[in-house]
Amino acid sequence: MGRHRKLTQFLSLLIGNLYLLPWRESPIFQGATKRICFPGLNCYSCPAATMSCPLGGLQNALADFRANLMLGVFHPGAYIIGTLGLIGSVLGRIPCGWLCPFGLFQEILFASPFKKIALPRFLRYGPFFFLIFFVILFPLLLVDSLGYGQTFFCKYVCPAGTFEAGIPLSIMEKDIRGAIGLLFYYKFTLLIAIVLWCLVTSRAFCRSICPLGAIFGLFNRISMVKLRFNKDNCVECKACYKICPTDISFFDNIDNINSPACIRCMKCYKICPTHSINLVFEPILKENKENFQEN
Repeated sequence: MGRHRKLTQFLSLLIGNLYLLPWRESPIFQGATKRICFPGLNCYSCPAATMSCPLGGLQNALADFRANLMLGVFHPGAYIIGTLGLIGSVLGRIPCGWLCPFGLFQEILFASPFKKIALPRFLRYGPFFFLIFFVILFPLLLVDSLGYGQTFFCKYVCPAGTFEAGIPLSIMEKDIRGAIGLLFYYKFTLLIAIVLWCLVTSRAFCRSICPLGAIFGLFNRISMVKLRFNKDNCVECKACYKICPTDISFFDNIDNINSPACIRCMKCYKICPTHSINLVFEPILKENKENFQEN
């Protein structure tokens, strides 16, 4: 399963970044597939990107929301919200563990031989902080005189945008190089800091900052695809906890089996000696299933 997951991650990276041909009018691909939300953190402005980042799209919709209302247009970004809801309700955080290019990048970094450092527990609430403030409230509320906001997370935080778009575009485009200023140097410094952090802490960005993971994580307990744990078979060897990239323990607390932090990488499934962990598909909620059987 480990080889299959790595293959899926690299295929996802390739599919999401197929625009490798020389450009004409613009270095950024503008084709029809750019209307599709990519199920992971993959910057819209990356020269190779063929799809859009749902996080950036959601911020754009919220940043323009008040200005659109002034113009009599109600455009809340329903397509983006619906796409995130559909992916989350079916898969939960599976895209984080199997599809996200920046997640793959973090795993490659963590494979370094440096001494590892655990993530402080209080930082686990970080993704929800960035989701509430930088993705939702700031773009919606901090607006100019015309009612337009900014994509605060993309502009001031997201390291994927700097790595995939800011650096390549500054190399490729002379005009962009000439416009480099303090914001770019700040974002570049932030990227370096996150890269160094990911060398010693497993998926540090995912677990402490990423709002997209927070969105998908909200669906983990109710998604159609979920984990099941047979506590009776468990011998409490703690192998699942030791190998978990997000430090989840459920042999002593069964409620953690579908924790919002779980990226469903299935490392626990692979290593469990008693096969106590399984991935199941439940298209009907338990309550509805019982009602259906009674009728």
